[in-house]
Amino acid sequence: MVDFSFYQSITLKNIDMATKDGVRETYYESAIRKGYNRRDFMKFAAFISAYMGLENSLIGQVANSLETKYRLPIIWEHYQECTCCSESFIRSDHPMVADIILDNVSLDYTETLMAASGHQAEAAKHDTMKNYHGEYILCVEGSVPMGANGVYCTIAGKTALEHLKEAAEGAQAIIAWGSCATNGCVQGAKPNPTGATPIHKIIKNKPIIQMPGCPPIGEAMAALIVHYVTFERLPELDRSGRPKAFYGKRVHDTCYRRPYFDAGLFAESFDDVNAKEGYCLYKLGCRGPSTYNACASMKWNNGISFPIESGHGCIGCSEANFWDNGPFYKRMTNVPGFGIESSADKVGMIATGAVAAGLTAHSIVANITKYKELKGRYTRGKINEDKLEKNEEN
Repeated sequence: MVDFSFYQSITLKNIDMATKDGVRETYYESAIRKGYNRRDFMKFAAFISAYMGLENSLIGQVANSLETKYRLPIIWEHYQECTCCSESFIRSDHPMVADIILDNVSLDYTETLMAASGHQAEAAKHDTMKNYHGEYILCVEGSVPMGANGVYCTIAGKTALEHLKEAAEGAQAIIAWGSCATNGCVQGAKPNPTGATPIHKIIKNKPIIQMPGCPPIGEAMAALIVHYVTFERLPELDRSGRPKAFYGKRVHDTCYRRPYFDAGLFAESFDDVNAKEGYCLYKLGCRGPSTYNACASMKWNNGISFPIESGHGCIGCSEANFWDNGPFYKRMTNVPGFGIESSADKVGMIATGAVAAGLTAHSIVANITKYKELKGRYTRGKINEDKLEKNEEN
């Protein structure tokens, strides 16, 4: 496996040179022009700093960077994908993400959102590549088809592979948005007829930041760009090239249904009583225990919910080859956690065989109130199971 961790020590070039044409704005100037006031701007700085996992003392540094530094020149390429990454980005929780960050990004090149098309669009991209050679950031959404000489994805008479190599040559860093760009996603699922290939397997000489997910969380995408602008370096990455701030914990670790998993309380089907009680969805195929992402903490749709909270198990979309990792509705065999390998059956047996001892141990993590609630739910769960067994016998 490629070790991406060394990229985090790379310092990016100062972006102030992005004012060569004399008309570019800072992010603050863009905000004021669009009708926001100083208070709105500072609230946005605090909002995005929180998502970046920064201490309150650094909010001023973030605000100062957005106020004084000119925008990042960015080229945003689209290959084999469904555009869900762009959709996630423009539907970010805070309106200034779309109005300021995205507006400035789209000024250079993005096939989906820019006003220009055809020859004008391609001219805009080549102007950016020429004028900001070695300075711009290349964002890639989608996998690159290598089969049949790349004919499955062509733009302006060139294959996606040709476009990628051309744009990557002058980029100071590359952001791979979404699972298509980071691991091939559905296009790369067996038998992978188009030869879908992730970006890091093609480009070897540039820093690459992986932002997997189908799609990634919009706020995380915006925070990554703001981190660039503020600190002029890549964020701390794990060995897979993912920002630790957003991929440092499993969905399982911060899931609100985690106490039920620990207590051995599981839904057996999507329409049984246990599912209605909100029990753990592990036995229904939830991959939260093996998936690293911030879905359970940052959530989606303005922080309202995420798939598990909506009643559906995590499908592990931010993990490599998740389409080929077995059926979505068949439970995983092993669950990694706390330095040991343990199956949910073992966890459930411990809770069932020694309810008092098991739940008392769990109270180290949960408070006494939750302990009482879980004990009551466990009792109701056993009653429900007995009823289901009787119904099956009848």
